Amino acid sequence: MSRDAAGGGIGRRRLGGGMPALGGALAPAPVPFADAATAMGAEAGPPGPSGSGSGRPAPTLRRGSPARAGLLPGPLERLVSDAEKFLEPSPDHPWYAGAVLLAGRGGTVALHRPIGKAVRYSAYDEATDTGVEFPADRQIAMAEDTVFDLASVSKLFTSILAVQQIERGALALEERVASYLPDFGRAGKQDLTVSQLLTHTSGFATWIPLYREPTRERMLQRLWDEAPTSPPGSVYRYSDLNLISLQLVLEKITGRALDVLLREEITAPLGMHRTRFNPPASWKPGIAATEDCRQPWSGLDRGLVWGEVHDENAFGFDGVAGHAGIFSCAWDLAVLGRTLLSGGAYGRARILRPASVELMFTDFNTDFPGDGHGLGFELYQHWYMGAMATPRTAGHTGFTGTSLVLDPTTDSFLVVLGNSVHPVRSWRSGSTPRVAAADQMARAVPVAPESGRTAWFSGMAAGATATLTLPALRIATGRGRLRCSVWWDTEPVTGELVLEAARDGGDGPEWQPVPFTTTPSGQEAGTPRPTGSVSGWSGRVWHTLHADLAARRGRAVRLRWRYAADGPYVGRGAYVNGLRVEDGGRTVFDDSRHGDAARVEPDGWSVSGD
Repeated sequence: MSRDAAGGGIGRRRLGGGMPALGGALAPAPVPFADAATAMGAEAGPPGPSGSGSGRPAPTLRRGSPARAGLLPGPLERLVSDAEKFLEPSPDHPWYAGAVLLAGRGGTVALHRPIGKAVRYSAYDEATDTGVEFPADRQIAMAEDTVFDLASVSKLFTSILAVQQIERGALALEERVASYLPDFGRAGKQDLTVSQLLTHTSGFATWIPLYREPTRERMLQRLWDEAPTSPPGSVYRYSDLNLISLQLVLEKITGRALDVLLREEITAPLGMHRTRFNPPASWKPGIAATEDCRQPWSGLDRGLVWGEVHDENAFGFDGVAGHAGIFSCAWDLAVLGRTLLSGGAYGRARILRPASVELMFTDFNTDFPGDGHGLGFELYQHWYMGAMATPRTAGHTGFTGTSLVLDPTTDSFLVVLGNSVHPVRSWRSGSTPRVAAADQMARAVPVAPESGRTAWFSGMAAGATATLTLPALRIATGRGRLRCSVWWDTEPVTGELVLEAARDGGDGPEWQPVPFTTTPSGQEAGTPRPTGSVSGWSGRVWHTLHADLAARRGRAVRLRWRYAADGPYVGRGAYVNGLRVEDGGRTVFDDSRHGDAARVEPDGWSVSGD
């Protein structure tokens, strides 16, 4: 089933290890990918579940306090309270019946909290648009180890299995899929490549009802005869057919079924004992129920789906499919996230080389701005990553209400598992609970002031504008300048941080942008900002800022910072530290002086010590 939203953000990165940047068309590499991966990751030891590499074991997860994880406790507490709001009508119905929330940094899980119900409704009443609840004694509360139908988060596991085979030379990233599956090459698919499946640039339609075919053979026949709706490589279009096709390639080249590959290559080496396709009946009391599946809102009449795969096409493949069907719990997903953030290793187990993980987190879709995608992972998607989104942030969502977000920059991870189609898919819309959780997780990662003990912080309110205004200052010489440090992270299209100066107008001051230059900490070359503004991601480092005020010689000047977050999503916000206005050899303002700091007018900004 296709993902439940589409969203923006622009992520552009270059491949590591000297490999060339690849655009949306994915130009073929001059050497086989397997050889390049071997050269790039040779220090990591042999690939596969038995390859632990050399040196110290990679981090493993343990429970700990926010302080031990290097996180702030307040935002983590608000992450839970925000999530609990969506157990109530928001606005018309609950977004989910319950959820399990897990957040951490490094090797420490600082938050692991179940809320609401894993099983609440026995059916959906279409006539009254209400859920028919089980009796209270048959309802089941969420628990830390509740297992969820991951839906499309399953795609990440299939992608990892594919990258493993690329490492081993059994699969080539730029090879034609038809070279592995000759029947696949029909209907204009003869040149479609493995990389186009992994990055959703195959041109396939988003979804087709394969489950309506009476047998597996007929389902495959339907796939072989399916023509791309756009030329391969010409568009980004998220499609379940990509990962279904990749499953068939993996099964062909390995001679093993996908569920066997999952167990032998990922879950057993990593100790993910509550992750699998087709969970046994004994697991059912510990599984979150999904939907009362009946037509017309579902493709099949199945009644309450609980302990079986929700996705219709995955159900048609007997529960084992490349795009959906894996069941897992929050802790196991955190183990997978920790493994990837550690370059493919967990303890002494290694499932991928570091160079391969880097490719999974590398944007291959630079020809399609806003649709950043690595090998399997989505990148820089504010619509569910919220303020955790950076060009390096990777993740995925599932239609049932699941999501995983990994931020390599801060070494942090967030798992939100909800049963949002319980009792029916129409009760939820958008991804607001995921965004709310990610915003608080991003806020929990502290930003240390560049100097001193505090900095001015813009806040993170969406659809708002915050200003930080300095008092009127007289510049007597032609050597006036503003100097400070700035740190910013905004949604790249709708958010910005602007330096402005007031010019008297008939109805009050008119504010005009002031050009400036920023220089990242530790570097010498600065970047001119002629528009007087910055937006997007600053790299999570402080930048030294200089603004020339010579043009305001001989008159008073008022300066302000304006932080605008005009869209529905925000970044981590903006910080300003060490504000100084100099006039030749004279300092006319310095906010480290108590008297000067008291004259600053914050509207939406606050003093932050984190």
